Amino acid sequence: MEVLLAEDEPGIGITLVDSLQEAGHLVRWEKTGDGALQALEEGGFDCVITDVRLPGADGMKILERAKQRLPEVEVLVVTGYATIEQAVAAMRLGAFDYFQKPFLNEVVLERLDQIREIKELRQENRRLKAKLEGEVEGFPNVVGKSKPMLEVFDVVRTVAPSDASVLVEGESGTGKERIARAIHLLSERRSSPFVPISCGALPETLLEDELFGHERGAFTDASKARRGRFELAQGGTVFLDDIDDMSLPTQVKLLRVLQEREFERVGGEKTIQIDIRIISATKVPLEERVREGKFREDLYYRLKVVPIRLPPLRERQGDVPLLAAHFLDRFARGKEFRILPEDMAAMEAYDWPGNIRQLENAIERACALIGPEGILKREHLLPQEVGLGPAAAPPGQEKRPLREVLAEAERAHLKLVLASVGGHRTNASKILGISRKVLWEKLKDYGIE
Repeated sequence: MEVLLAEDEPGIGITLVDSLQEAGHLVRWEKTGDGALQALEEGGFDCVITDVRLPGADGMKILERAKQRLPEVEVLVVTGYATIEQAVAAMRLGAFDYFQKPFLNEVVLERLDQIREIKELRQENRRLKAKLEGEVEGFPNVVGKSKPMLEVFDVVRTVAPSDASVLVEGESGTGKERIARAIHLLSERRSSPFVPISCGALPETLLEDELFGHERGAFTDASKARRGRFELAQGGTVFLDDIDDMSLPTQVKLLRVLQEREFERVGGEKTIQIDIRIISATKVPLEERVREGKFREDLYYRLKVVPIRLPPLRERQGDVPLLAAHFLDRFARGKEFRILPEDMAAMEAYDWPGNIRQLENAIERACALIGPEGILKREHLLPQEVGLGPAAAPPGQEKRPLREVLAEAERAHLKLVLASVGGHRTNASKILGISRKVLWEKLKDYGIE
């Protein structure tokens, strides 16, 4: 699992990181509360272990933010100054457990095993729930029934059992890591680690250290040897996100890993053999990087054995209502929140340049700012420039023939109703008050499948 450790005491941090890594967990260690809060913003974690007293933000703030940002993350709270009141407050905020220093690392590892079991049960529950909703079985947290996404699912199911390298192409926010995880979970490597790393988030020297690890004395502060992501993923899958941001020197070393399945740690001479599958993702066409001389052509062809293009949200007709319902279920936390039909129609008509990530943030914002009536407001769901009309037109196109405006509104409403009944045309025709024949003709005219 991916673990965020927030601990300012070096003695505790070093030994706990060692124990966690030896047990196969990926650990990010932050020594300040503010650093831990920033880490929560940058990535998803399965578990957070935090001290209560930290420089900057305290552990209770980290606990609160973790549960807000990542509702399914589990948090273990540790402190050297335990009180009953503090323990009760931590549990009320959603802490999984509460430890007093000193504690045994073995106890922490036991709690992580329990957390893993709980997460596996949650995944099974999601799988069963997915049969009743828009989520696709075998694709956790991936929602969609549009034709482009069904084509993606077919390719994923076909390529997953093999060990072929996969290049996932798509704009930012389209869900490339979720597709990579789906490939891993549908493969024979599912019982081994899935290890993600963002190539654009780290400078060249740190990226090499993260990928290959280092030997003791390899550089200043390298007081002990450290395994890299390739070693931690032994038998599993490495996901290289934003591969287009990888430097040319690192590309050379990655090419050798793909060709020979071996490497040396930074500062080391011993060759390490690995058995991993590599899935990479790019937000820009790599062909452009190759033409510009910023990406090796030989590495490009090694990575793009099987390409998968993820469509932007604007191309996924009918998926916006499904995704909105999915995020609404997450952020409403059991409360009866809803989106008005005319607002949903406006959301479907919008292009969503930030794709699924933008839609997710919009739903979260609208839930946070919702009024007492339980209806999400359009000004919180859509950017201000979109306007507050039923299907506001882009600037410069406000004055159009009435038939165009009516046709646009009718098309959006047809899509909304169809999505609400799962594509069942008989039910849709009853809601719309028209015959199946008329509905069929309208769908044909508007190119709605």
